Amino acid sequence: MEIKKRLATLVGCNYAGTRNELRGCINDVEAMRDLLIDRFGFDASNIVILTDEPGAQLLPTGANIRQALRRMIDQANSGDIVFFHYSGHGTLIPSVNPHNGRRHRRRDEAIVPCDFNLLTDVDFRELVNQLPKDATFTMISDSCHSGGLIQNEKEQIGPSNSTFPTSSKHILAHQRPKYIPFDSVLHHLSSISGLTSPNVSDHLTNLFGSNASPMFVPGTVLHRSYTDDEDADDDDKDGGILLSGCQTDETSADMSPDEVEGTEGKAYGAFSNAIQMMMREEGEDDEEMISYKEVVLKVRELLKKQGFEQHPCLYCSDENAEKPFLMADEIEKKLDSCSSPSWNSSEE
Repeated sequence: MEIKKRLATLVGCNYAGTRNELRGCINDVEAMRDLLIDRFGFDASNIVILTDEPGAQLLPTGANIRQALRRMIDQANSGDIVFFHYSGHGTLIPSVNPHNGRRHRRRDEAIVPCDFNLLTDVDFRELVNQLPKDATFTMISDSCHSGGLIQNEKEQIGPSNSTFPTSSKHILAHQRPKYIPFDSVLHHLSSISGLTSPNVSDHLTNLFGSNASPMFVPGTVLHRSYTDDEDADDDDKDGGILLSGCQTDETSADMSPDEVEGTEGKAYGAFSNAIQMMMREEGEDDEEMISYKEVVLKVRELLKKQGFEQHPCLYCSDENAEKPFLMADEIEKKLDSCSSPSWNSSEE
């Protein structure tokens, strides 16, 4: 049988030596790499890792992350699985273009690469729009304000259907929020660009030129959003699948060792670690494949038991919400086909 490609880009930003330093993000992506290979059939040669670890050859700058993501989209064929895991800071920025499908949005979600060359919800929508037919782009973002990081993706589990109480902002010991306030982002960029403009787009285009997010570059024509088409059929498939570490109005936690049983003394992101723990508890021999929706619901419950007040969300089509996480059923089909006797054997 034809086996679909599984392509992954994993990004961890610890921002070591800065006022924004985190501890567990590199550990998160290293653990995710092992999970993808051991549990979900990814080949190590198809996994790209970008971290800001000292001596790293490929830093997680905005340009490098975009290049890695675009390369996956270019390599993907119909039905392939494209996966992106990000662990690092997030932020909320004033909406640069209040129209173009975002009339009711005051701010845009963004992740913060090590050089502050922001990637926004519009960037991820652009990537999803360029997927080949029936391919999927699964994104796990362990960052603050990550709900909605794929623009206009349908909410399956989120603030509008949450049964959890509003967060009381209780902070566990050794917890660092994965959040850089927009004013701090703007101040950092201004200190580098030398500009005094209050518009983040001015700083980003001055510093990064065409390598800045298309939404900040004047005159850039963006691909039309899937949900902007009023004539679109409700049954049309959208390949974007976002599992966010928290809701748009919440923060995600970066934890130091010994806060949660089973972390083996390493720093970690609460969301990334909860996924790891849940997958271990599920085991590899379950008869039923766990769906995207079940992953988020189980991780929500686990984080609640651990004392965290962040609520992971799921954004994707109705159809994808019920599919096995990372299409694990394809791995079972592959194993079955390898273990089945060959009908073309010359031995009778």
